This record gives sequence, C-alpha cells and structure tokens, in this order.
Amino acid sequence: MTRKVILDVDTGSDDAVAIMLAALHPAIDLLAVCSVKGNQSLKSTTENTKKVLDLVNSKTPLYQGCKEAFVREVCPWRIKFEDRATIVDEEGKEHFIHEDFDMLPKSDRKVEDMPASIFYVDYLKNAKEPVTIVAVGPLTNLAVALAIDPSITKNIEELVLMGGADDEANATSSAEFNFFNDPESAQKVFQSGIKKITLCPLDVTHKTMVTKDDCKRFEEIGTPAAKFAIDMCLKRIEVHTQRQPLTLPDACALHDPLCVAYLIDPSVLTDVRYLHLDISLDGLTDGATIIDHRYFQDNRNVYIAYDGDRKKFVDIMCDAFKLSK
Repeated sequence: MTRKVILDVDTGSDDAVAIMLAALHPAIDLLAVCSVKGNQSLKSTTENTKKVLDLVNSKTPLYQGCKEAFVREVCPWRIKFEDRATIVDEEGKEHFIHEDFDMLPKSDRKVEDMPASIFYVDYLKNAKEPVTIVAVGPLTNLAVALAIDPSITKNIEELVLMGGADDEANATSSAEFNFFNDPESAQKVFQSGIKKITLCPLDVTHKTMVTKDDCKRFEEIGTPAAKFAIDMCLKRIEVHTQRQPLTLPDACALHDPLCVAYLIDPSVLTDVRYLHLDISLDGLTDGATIIDHRYFQDNRNVYIAYDGDRKKFVDIMCDAFKLSK
C-alpha cells in the first residue's frame, strides 16, 4: 500500500539518503518536502535539498521552513552546541559530517512561496485523506503549524520522527541533536495529541548500521542515487571511526532513512515499545528525552523503537537506489 508522505528535513548527509529513498521507492507517494534549520543554516539545508531532489529527478514541491528554533535563540543562557563533528583525512584536510553538497550541480529548482508551517496548516486542513509526516530534523516547522491551528492533527495519520535517545546521546551528555536544537518544539509535538507517533531514536539507529561492505552493494548498483549514498556513508563512517566507534567496524549510523524504511516495511523495526515521553527544558539535561518505562503508565504518547533489522534496512535502500536514473 502506498503511503502519502510529507518529509521534513534539515538536509545533511543522512537526510539526503532519506530524501532519495522517499522519492524513489514505489511504496511512498512523496507529496512535499519541507526544509528547516538544523544540521546547517536554513539556506544550506534548502539548497542541499534542492540538489538531492534534482539528483533523483523528483518533481516534489519544496517548502522552506523556519530559520531558527521556536524559543532557544531568545534564551542566551541555554546550553550551546558548537561542535560540527569534524574529521581530518589522510591528507590533513578537514571535513564536516554535514557539508554543502558542492559535488552536485547547482539547482535552479523553485522553492514554493508558502512557508513550510503555513503549508502544513493549509494542506492538512483541506486534505481529503490523512497523510503521514516524516520529520528527521528539529521539529520547528510542525510546532509552529500546531501553534497556528492545533486541529490539523486530525489529518495526520502517523508522525514518524528521528530524534531523542534513551541510552545514547550525541549533542550533549544527555541529549540527541534534533531535540536538543529545538526542545520546545519537540515537547509541543509530543503533547499535541497526534494519534500515532513513532520514534526512531539513537538507540535503534546505532544498531541498524551501514558498513563499508554495504557500500560495495551500492557500488554494484551504480545509479546516481547509489553513488551519492556511498559518498554520504563513507564520510559518516570516517566520522564514527574517529569520534564515536560503533559495535561493527567500518560502520556508520544512517539515522534518517530508517524512518522512511519503516514506512516501506514496518518490520525493519523489531523492538517497538509504547511509552510516555517528555522533553527536558532545563539545565544540563536540556533537550533530553524523559521516558517513562513503568508498566502501569496510562499516559502513553509514543511508539519508541529500540532495535531493528540491519540487513533489511540496507535491502530496502538497495531496492530504491536501483530505480534511480
């Protein structure tokens, strides 16, 4: 069954693979893509998104979203995150895990006039059938839309998120990057009453890894999408190797595409628990996920994935990359 999807991205390396997967796979009807500030500035995430959509010959409309977080930027006392995850290659050249996609041709694609949050309100108020939203960056666009009109939740069939963590962290000692960058928006979304929220936190994305051997499979496919995925994955593998080694050697966590893969085949997530989650808005735990594991909890609001099928995840991407021309 085809899922009608709106994809919300802060396009860096893993977002790029998520865009290609959503645009190429026949199980996804990609209605729109929305950009937001996150891995880079809004200008950079938007330009990167345009180039990736062009790479896979997608005509999906692109809406530019929020250029700053809901609240964080007006609170100078909040913890800051300045580290852009740099690595140094064998030639001594410095690389970032999320860079401008200068290796791709300049895009002349038109960005829609309507801001992303207004698009959400306009589209969801008038939708003839519910749609799925996949948000893999800070949740600013959706939170602003919910502040404008909370009733739009009735036409959201499911919200699939990459963010947060239970036993992992990457932005601070207690918080994951997406939720840390706009914790108020994340909390607003989790309190919104959306009928189904599915979360892919670091706990599962650090298990559904992509390895150098998987990149060899992409190389055999040889399409533009497969080749670009290799570039993104190899860079991430070097970052993990130097900064955050995973349980498999020569591997990276490819966070965002897992959310799209779940829509294509839900069995790619193998341990999903229905729990209650809140976002910390205070001090050293700013942006951390507070998860209630008590069995008698009666205020559950999110399905949280803790494990996944790594091989199936890679198979899903391979199937999509074969369709790139």
